[in-house]
Amino acid sequence: MPLLRGRFDQNERGAQRRSSLVSVLDVGSSKICCLIGRLRPRDHGEVLPGRTHSVEILGVGHQRSMGIKSGVVTDLDAAEQAIRTTVDAAERMAGVTVESLIVNVSCGRLASETYTASVTLDGKSVSDMDIGRVLAAGRAHSVTEGRQAVHALPIGYALDGDPGIVDPRGMVGDRLGVDMHLVTGEVPPLHNLELCVNRCHLTVERMVASPYASGLSVLVDDEAALGCAVVDCGGGTTTIAVFNRGQFVHVDAVALGGRHITNDLARGLSTRVEVAERLKTMYGSALPGATDDRDILSVPPIGDDADDHPNEVPRSALTRIIRPRVEETLELVRDRLNASGFAGLVGRRMVLTGGASQLNGLAEAARRVLARNIRMGRPLGIAGLPEAAKGPAFATAVGLMIYPQIALMEQLDDGTDRQPRLTGTGGYFARVGRWIQESF
Repeated sequence: MPLLRGRFDQNERGAQRRSSLVSVLDVGSSKICCLIGRLRPRDHGEVLPGRTHSVEILGVGHQRSMGIKSGVVTDLDAAEQAIRTTVDAAERMAGVTVESLIVNVSCGRLASETYTASVTLDGKSVSDMDIGRVLAAGRAHSVTEGRQAVHALPIGYALDGDPGIVDPRGMVGDRLGVDMHLVTGEVPPLHNLELCVNRCHLTVERMVASPYASGLSVLVDDEAALGCAVVDCGGGTTTIAVFNRGQFVHVDAVALGGRHITNDLARGLSTRVEVAERLKTMYGSALPGATDDRDILSVPPIGDDADDHPNEVPRSALTRIIRPRVEETLELVRDRLNASGFAGLVGRRMVLTGGASQLNGLAEAARRVLARNIRMGRPLGIAGLPEAAKGPAFATAVGLMIYPQIALMEQLDDGTDRQPRLTGTGGYFARVGRWIQESF
């Protein structure tokens, strides 16, 4: 994926360094997943833009999520136990002990802000020092009170007001500018998520927006370059990431997901949530089928009374419950995308991924509601994944494994004077800088 580097040539230097072990944690509303992998530097001729290392998965652990709702920690004890169990399974498979992780974030009402910073050149050619000055000016941008910076990425340079410059070094001008994409989230949910991980005696090295990670793992080069939206359909949230010219330029989130469909089925069919989830997975569809009225399903009632007989309902009853919720979610995605101003950049390309995207008929429903070409996205370019982890549900976790290769693009302040500390150990923004320098 062609990605603009905030600090030129550091990716190349990273590709020449030693192999590194990386551990990541995907904390979702329906499942928690931990991956442990080895990143090996590629040979010089094999280095790809944004892919300086090959990734081999050594350990995988995943289980049903507990204490998490829409990406927000609602029960510290339950979430801590689920994370402990998941990480332990990955550690046993990989034969290593995890001390720190890269963690995804879908909570905190993620929001995007694009702004411009500039410095004067006085007619001189652009040097590395000038690029450092303009990026430092971009880092000085203030964050709204009560929100925390998650990403700060350069998405393009401008020289004397002419935008679209990828590498301005050596060019002559009077003023150098940079467009920055800032992703922020509300502080309390981010704080509670890190606190939950810390209670497992683990350190959060970096928080990465879930849709950004998913985009890194499912998009091909042409999609990212021409403009594409990634819609990550999760259990509790549906998140949107927009990529253009290889850059991550916008993020948004809708607080609806697969679990809401499950709850609708449980209420509508008067059955347990576990039964509703199984019915959705095996027989559910976002669109009606020709034989739905003739296919009869047995639905166990709520309770353990032996005299209660299962309810017999046609398959079409499931579709009548599922379809309105799916259309509501897709319409919100469409409206958010139109309101963002990036709908034109996306064009007719959109990629669906995430566990809830596997619902039968969802892709066709998305084509109708969004009026775009839809592709189902699965993780790409990772070796060692078990068969069960190669589907869309693991797109975010795989993207977190790819993220360290482009982490040096980040322009978050490494100091402790501007960024709020999420723990008493110096703040994860300071720690991640040291970790990246030591590992790559």
